[in-house]
Amino acid sequence: MEQTKNGALIGNLACFTAYAIFGFNIISCKHIAIDGNITPMALFCLRSFGATALFWLCSLFMAPKEQVEKKDLWKVAVAAFLGLFLTQLSFLFAITETTAIDASIMSTLSPIMTLIISAIVIKERITWSGIAGIALSLAGVLILIFNCVSIRSGADATSVRGILGMIVNTLSFSAYVGIFRPLTRKYSVVTFMKWMFLFSSLYALPFAFGAFRASNLAAVPADVMGQVAYVVICSTFIAYFLIPIGQQRLAPVVVCMYTYVQPVIAMAIALVLGLDTLNMLKVLATILVFTGVSLVNFAKDEGKV
Repeated sequence: MEQTKNGALIGNLACFTAYAIFGFNIISCKHIAIDGNITPMALFCLRSFGATALFWLCSLFMAPKEQVEKKDLWKVAVAAFLGLFLTQLSFLFAITETTAIDASIMSTLSPIMTLIISAIVIKERITWSGIAGIALSLAGVLILIFNCVSIRSGADATSVRGILGMIVNTLSFSAYVGIFRPLTRKYSVVTFMKWMFLFSSLYALPFAFGAFRASNLAAVPADVMGQVAYVVICSTFIAYFLIPIGQQRLAPVVVCMYTYVQPVIAMAIALVLGLDTLNMLKVLATILVFTGVSLVNFAKDEGKV
């Protein structure tokens, strides 16, 4: 009993820490984008190359002596494209055209995207609670889109392209989670992630030279370079190491609920630092998105989705 409690505590701490890191990540990426000396593709390359080196180095000391089966390598390659390459790159491009609050709200759509993919791929039944949750959250997204188009204050820094970029971000990550869950359980965290990031680096390699050439790394201020280091080490390596620890010890719905730590932290930091403003439409959009996601998670918890 005590061992179970300790395991749950470790899982909760791991998930809370990971999503708290992601909350700060939104602000860090926004600062890097505002500085303008590092392009989104260059930042992605730094994240991918840095995490690849860290996971392979870590595997020398921590990972069990296991090999990824040849038949699984192509699956890992597709998983890396969806879960890392497309997810991170769409986020880095979207963050340049969204406010921190809008980006954090959009990130909460991941559970709903997963529900939709599950219904299409494995034919899971969606109840009225699930449908109502999807409808409410989509209403919140539409409010964000109309807000950024028709109002020149509050959300005027968010474009429709930024919203679409965040949709691609959540959809690609949800597809990765929904399709490749059995694969993530087959191998240890370090072994799976070192191959994931290796494939991600291979995808980024053809764009690396042009991305770094278009960037002005020599002009990056020290504080922005510190935020780049945070994104690479904390938001990429540490966070992607912690989440599977939570998945091993907690029910999926509990892990999913920690997604909501991310926008809360990002919103609080953005407001305190004066990086964003809060208006009534954003409050309404936030309420609709969170209410919808809560309904979907309630249906999943009841096993009726």
